[in-house]
Amino acid sequence: MANVIALVRDSLTNLVSRMGTGRDKAASSFYAFTPLSDAELLAAYRTAWLPRKIVDIPAFDAVRGWRDWQAEGDSIEPIEAEEKRLNVRGKVFEAKVKARLWGGAAIHIGTGDADLAAPLEIERVGKGGVKYLTVLSRRQLTAGEIDRDPASEFYGQPKFYTLTAGTTAQVQIHPSRLVIFQGNTQPDIDLVSGDMAWGDSVLQSVMDAIKQADGTAANIASLVFEAKVDIIKVPNFMASLASEDYKAKILERYTLANTAKGINGTLLLDKEEEYEQKSASFATLPDVLDRFLQIVSGAADIPATRLLGQAPAGMNATGESDLRNYYDRLSAMQQVEMTPAMHRLDEALIRSALGSRPSDVYYEWAPLWGMSEKEKADVFKTKADAGRTLAGGNGQSPLIPIDALSESLINAFVEDGSLPGLEAAIDEFGTLAEQEPSEEDIAAAAANQNAAVPPQRKAAKDAEPRTLYVRRDVVNASEIAAWAEGQGIPDLADDLHVTIVFSRTSIDWIKAGNASDWGPANNGQLVIPPGGPRVVEPLGNMTAVLMFASSQLCWRHEEIVRAGASHDFEDYQPHISLTKAAVDLTNIEPYRGKIVLGPEVFEEVKAD
Repeated sequence: MANVIALVRDSLTNLVSRMGTGRDKAASSFYAFTPLSDAELLAAYRTAWLPRKIVDIPAFDAVRGWRDWQAEGDSIEPIEAEEKRLNVRGKVFEAKVKARLWGGAAIHIGTGDADLAAPLEIERVGKGGVKYLTVLSRRQLTAGEIDRDPASEFYGQPKFYTLTAGTTAQVQIHPSRLVIFQGNTQPDIDLVSGDMAWGDSVLQSVMDAIKQADGTAANIASLVFEAKVDIIKVPNFMASLASEDYKAKILERYTLANTAKGINGTLLLDKEEEYEQKSASFATLPDVLDRFLQIVSGAADIPATRLLGQAPAGMNATGESDLRNYYDRLSAMQQVEMTPAMHRLDEALIRSALGSRPSDVYYEWAPLWGMSEKEKADVFKTKADAGRTLAGGNGQSPLIPIDALSESLINAFVEDGSLPGLEAAIDEFGTLAEQEPSEEDIAAAAANQNAAVPPQRKAAKDAEPRTLYVRRDVVNASEIAAWAEGQGIPDLADDLHVTIVFSRTSIDWIKAGNASDWGPANNGQLVIPPGGPRVVEPLGNMTAVLMFASSQLCWRHEEIVRAGASHDFEDYQPHISLTKAAVDLTNIEPYRGKIVLGPEVFEEVKAD
């Protein structure tokens, strides 16, 4: 007969195997909450290494990198000094440990107020207003009535806490004066018995896994004593034990045998006696223990590499990705749990340090994952390469103004610490925008034929805007004149030149910057090498012009236009105006020799 399988209420039931029925072996399994007492929690924390590490490690890692304050001016140092005075970092760590162990803890913000039952008015905290911080555990604070008003800021929290400390009279404390941390938070306070305001110890849900791992380790340790057992078979042994004399002789006999074996490795036995050894196998025990430790690691939500202090080599071997996930979870805990809990403390801390609350003061949690030196070097190289590309390296036009890019890169390198001491060096020597070009800079720019646009410098004072005409005169005009004569081009212009910019729009000449190839090394000249595309065509009111290609001239033209100059034509084409006379261009062979251009000449646009 075939098995009968039925689906009842989304539950698989098999009447033959009794799976899913009342006679199922798993039907009696259920979850019951058995709270651990404070004495059990304390004993586990003080005597066993796994519970202590499970409590301490996340609390320590959460404050290990601490936080970086951000503010304008000199506000950061007083805030950091106030943090050290009050030992905020140490108090938060202590509170997190006690919260994870006992289920809850709080930091009391001591401002010297006599009435602790009244709400803390943050706005009234002045400089030095925070006197002390005191860590109180769940065992010292008793929660009062729960606030059920949905419009209340403290909805779902106690309206007050009662402090009981030794023989001191009980004191009520308003929740606004406390920084509350919890262990494992309660999903619904109405379904929780006991003290509803606090959470559970993190050990509550992990203790079974811890006991199983500790029990397995203890049993493996006990097997060490049974690693090798000597077995000796003696004829008529049990029958002879009735004699007391026999008992004494047998003990003496094998004591002597073991002594001889220990001295020279020889075991003396009677011919009729049999001897054998049995050894316990430990081959699979490490994997078993690793599996139990892996369960503990998963239950505690701490990677085995962090929990065990080394990279395991067994079944629970974990890698870098586990640590990254763990630190990402801690980072989320800092943002979601710790930042809101510490908000009032931080507001009081800022006012206590500065005497006021500047709107630009804030902080960011420091990264928990630290990069290796090689990773830092790779990131630095990537940023430097990106900056070089944006600046117009390898003969490209810059995508971002050099001065703006310089400021941005300085900020990036200061923030990530790539160049230690950079901020102090900038304060001493100034930024790129604040410096005037030196003779060495000018010479370097002139020698670098591949530079698209040189570093721009800001003048101390802007010049008066005016129209602008920029040209370069042809130095080797005689060679071009000889070519023109040979090609039959009449009435060659007297002033052979290349126009770079003709702007009827007034601009500040200083903002046009220096020419890419200007410098004393070649007297400011620009040499267009022989060859390349050359064309003789009419242009504008000229019947013949010599057109040629020059990326340097095009980039220079674009640079000045970006500085605010205008341009009458849609495109810029470097050319030398030859003649206005009538000429037949059909059979003219373009000039293909080198073209030597002199330094840039800046003039105002004239009416003619």
